[in-house]
Amino acid sequence: MDHFQYRDGELCAEAVPIRRIADDVGTPFYCYSTVTLERHYRVFTEALTGLDALVCFSVKANSNLAVIATLANLGAGADVVSGGELKRALVAGVPADRIVFAGVGKTTDEMAAALKAGILQINVESAPELEMLAQVATSLGREAPIGIRVNPDVDAHSHVKITTGKRENKFGVPLADARELYRRAAKMKGIRVAGVAVHIGSQILTLEPFREAFRRTAELTQALRADGHDIRWVDLGGGLGIPYENETPPTPAEYGALVKSVIGPLGCRLILDPGRLIAGNAGVLVSRVLLVKAGATHDFVIVDAAMNDFIRPTLYNAHHAIVPVRESADGAVSKEVEVVGPVCESGDTFGRTRRLPAIAGGDLIALRTAGAYGAVMASAYNTRPLIPEVLVRDDAYAVVRERISVDDMLARETLPKWLATGTRAKRKAGR
Repeated sequence: MDHFQYRDGELCAEAVPIRRIADDVGTPFYCYSTVTLERHYRVFTEALTGLDALVCFSVKANSNLAVIATLANLGAGADVVSGGELKRALVAGVPADRIVFAGVGKTTDEMAAALKAGILQINVESAPELEMLAQVATSLGREAPIGIRVNPDVDAHSHVKITTGKRENKFGVPLADARELYRRAAKMKGIRVAGVAVHIGSQILTLEPFREAFRRTAELTQALRADGHDIRWVDLGGGLGIPYENETPPTPAEYGALVKSVIGPLGCRLILDPGRLIAGNAGVLVSRVLLVKAGATHDFVIVDAAMNDFIRPTLYNAHHAIVPVRESADGAVSKEVEVVGPVCESGDTFGRTRRLPAIAGGDLIALRTAGAYGAVMASAYNTRPLIPEVLVRDDAYAVVRERISVDDMLARETLPKWLATGTRAKRKAGR
């Protein structure tokens, strides 16, 4: 459920008409609903009632400070995968002892920052990384609390680019090698073994991959305890899918029941890091139609948003519902069109065969379920500036990331001395 609904014929974000924001802020822009974010967090945490569980929002799904702060105010922690995300989480008000640092390639500077901040846990993904972390921790006179991420070789049956738990993936330590790496870790100065971590992918639509991964993780945890390790934490990652089109993923309640049955008996404190589940349909991308172009086989609706603003349809062939901001009348005739952006790439398309009511230049559209992996994956391709992000709460809204201008972008670039001189000379000669 989300809070982007039609009221009196106009699509609204909670109680704010989308058109009003578009008129004030310009297009394109991302819009997030506070009530939806809060509801999704509560539904997920309630599904874990009875467990000692910490929900760490996956910052890579949506790293806007206002979004992170909204969830932190509810008690959420943060799962981060870079030094930049670590800083964002801290600035947004997430307590350091509720932050987990994951990711397959951490720099020594990132490790040092995490240790100095005093975060809850660093998830180690390889033997070389463990050695690096031990050296950094020792040099700082600190002890690094770690969980080792294991790769359980479980197919999540998700998109190939977001599957992370198969043995051919770059993530984690092979399950067969885990006990030996834990044995080494326990002897290292600067390292404190605290937990086990696993994560098999994203947008997972059945419980079976979770069941198998959790079963293997539980068996490993029991074996590690038998080896003498004090395993207090089990980080189960995230990955529970959401409906974009016609998917029917398991509910948080069903997922929670599985966690309780398979992992609950271990008596560990649990870490879970949903991202998409919380932020996905809490956001929309709003765009204005530039023009409608007649094509040989169908019309093209060309909008002012592009693949650089929202790359999921291009990168993953992802489906996002596209709706007009002004509600179409009952019985209005619809037409099959292709909704595309202005970028000079054939892949710059948001929907190849979509039925939309009569639409014209100047009309507003919204791409639904755009709150996760939208703004965070945007780029400045074609020298197109990053677009604003807006957070709504009831009948009020705030711009929580301003639109970047082309001048802002150019101000970050400089010409080397030998080019700057020649350029000035050419400009002078051209006057």
